[in-house]
Amino acid sequence: MGEFFNEYLLDPIAFGTDLREDFWLGYVIAALVQCGILLNVVAVGALIFIWLERKVSGRIQDRLGPTRVGGRFGWLQTLADGVKLLAKEDLTPDGADPMLFRMAPYVSFAAGFSAYLALPFSNTWVAWELNIALFFILAVLGIEVFGVILAGYASGSKWSLFGAMREAAQVVSYEVPLGLCAVIPVVVLGTMNLMTIGNMQAGLFTNWLVLHDPFTFCVFFIYFTCATASVNRAPFDLAEAESELVAGFHTEYSGLRWSFFFMAEYGSMFAVAGLAAILFFGGWNGPIPIFYWLGWATLDPSGIEFATAEWFRFQIANLFGCLNFILKAVIGVTVMMWTRWTLPRLRIDQVMATCLKYCTPLAAACFLGVVLWQMYVPLSLNDHYGNGWLQPFRHRSEVRERWVLASERELELREEASHERSRPSRAQIAEGKPASGPPAPVRRRLGAQELANDVRANHPAKQGGAE
Repeated sequence: MGEFFNEYLLDPIAFGTDLREDFWLGYVIAALVQCGILLNVVAVGALIFIWLERKVSGRIQDRLGPTRVGGRFGWLQTLADGVKLLAKEDLTPDGADPMLFRMAPYVSFAAGFSAYLALPFSNTWVAWELNIALFFILAVLGIEVFGVILAGYASGSKWSLFGAMREAAQVVSYEVPLGLCAVIPVVVLGTMNLMTIGNMQAGLFTNWLVLHDPFTFCVFFIYFTCATASVNRAPFDLAEAESELVAGFHTEYSGLRWSFFFMAEYGSMFAVAGLAAILFFGGWNGPIPIFYWLGWATLDPSGIEFATAEWFRFQIANLFGCLNFILKAVIGVTVMMWTRWTLPRLRIDQVMATCLKYCTPLAAACFLGVVLWQMYVPLSLNDHYGNGWLQPFRHRSEVRERWVLASERELELREEASHERSRPSRAQIAEGKPASGPPAPVRRRLGAQELANDVRANHPAKQGGAE
């Protein structure tokens, strides 16, 4: 994206100066645009999810939920609550550590926000494409617990400290089965690049990994249980059990800083639900591949020129893919809310027993089962009919990382240019002479997309490391 801004935005207004495609200002603008978009996704998503949770809890408890502010459905209730929080006085307890107390909410929010940097919303629609995107997201989401520990320790309250210690024990424990569940799609597909994982599931819904074999089907439910516990949602919300710890680790917080904890929580809920959609439910690929049948979507967009009819069709297909991905993630978040208002809260010993006695052994058994399935049952339903109606576009083994495809295309372009140069002219053909000398190198100004492809081909470390 930085190359795009340098070539199409800054170069025309550079007053005759030929800017380099790797000029720093284009990358700064691209980073600011991407951060602004992701911040709005997290903030607006939190507003919608808070309203949705009130309506879901109301229906489950035979109530109506918000009905007054913003119409009969209470659309503006969350916005009104936000204005109320902004107007509240920001207090710091006398016995608290002022610096750590103020820092804790922002640490939690920054961890939840950073996960969106590597989360693709559609094919090529990602802020930072990484070959280790899955590992990056799981690692960054685990950092959120540091904000909770800081909040409990710095508050100067025993109730906050108890809640923080519970959260630390719970999150660290559930990271083990969560990581095992996330590794299983990597074993099946052979990559940690989330965009490649999504593209490998293109086709009908029968190509989704949740239907690949019995073990991936079972491991999805283990993943969802561990993800619910890792984002501190009921029935695993022991860190803020109001019946035991007043309000847990954020007992002493009020106003805007209190709201940052909830923005981080709802942002993490959407992130783990979106990760589940990519790993098990095809990501942005719908159950019926309409745009692939129309020829608007493609798994290899490196050869599409900017601002052409093909480019606009590809972006329209990506837009519908993004809406499809958001719908799947919202369904996952809604199921988390449904679970919260249906099941009773567990005790702390039951929470830890669920992790150590059930989730971890079951995840390990599913991992071993998938490995044996890959070794001794190589032709699953989707693999056997890889070129048939179940997956009519491309076999999984042919789907590669985007920077690899781009480098291969760049080599093809250079070979074609070399062959064109080595062909004899008409005069030489008339005289019966062959082409003289080796072909001269073809020098031309590369466009933004081609230059980006060249950078990816020659510097794969910039993409998060080679596969």
